[in-house]
Amino acid sequence: LRAARTAVKVNKDMNEEQLKRYARHIVLPGIGLEGQEKLLAAKALVIGAGGLGSPVALYLAAAGVGRIGIADADTVSVSNLQRQVIHTTADEGRPKVESAREKMKAINPGVSVDTYCTMIDDKCAPEIISGYDFIIDATDNFKTKFLINDVCVALGKPFSYGGVLRFGGQTLTHLPSTPCLRCLYVDEPPEGTVPRNEDAGVLGSVVGILGTIQATEAIKYFTGAGSLLTGRLLSFDALAMEFRTLSISANPSCRACAHK
Repeated sequence: LRAARTAVKVNKDMNEEQLKRYARHIVLPGIGLEGQEKLLAAKALVIGAGGLGSPVALYLAAAGVGRIGIADADTVSVSNLQRQVIHTTADEGRPKVESAREKMKAINPGVSVDTYCTMIDDKCAPEIISGYDFIIDATDNFKTKFLINDVCVALGKPFSYGGVLRFGGQTLTHLPSTPCLRCLYVDEPPEGTVPRNEDAGVLGSVVGILGTIQATEAIKYFTGAGSLLTGRLLSFDALAMEFRTLSISANPSCRACAHK
């Protein structure tokens, strides 16, 4: 705390409560005072308040991302709780966005949380996404994932894609001019070719691993720390505990980003 106080003493905008809360960031090489100030001014949108969205929302709130939007049309059910750790048994039946906002504000009252209790579709997606600096795809269906990709590319918004199934997951980060999801997968898979999580199952902790990676990508984007997963697909198999990255090239025929 002493080191953090020394770093922050020349800054009149960082109060004592913030200094204590973010001290471990302020003394961290690659983040520091400047990085924490960037987080406090940042605006992130989490689409999905379920398994992936739970760790993303909690870690972004804890990190001090100043404005966080969270979008989900669903309500909490007991079957969610094996993996959706932002909700509790007492939240059953509540809108997920309200439950999530409550926990985010409990962990950090200083952040602003916007809630969108609506299905993200082609009508509302552009308006909602346009208000944020970085988008996290924490959804569980391909149609919405490709919609998020297409809208973010069209608006020039960076985003993190994530997907999980059974004991594994994968994620990539897109910035303008880098390969997008459609460069890797031209179209969403035909109905029935990829099993749904409710049919195939998913290990709860696997969702936590991937969501934490997505939250880290968002924090790195805002602070400028490290290298992002642009042009790379990170995948992992939790049973073998093996991670690998696959290089992705921009598809010159991609109908989402080729013209950008």
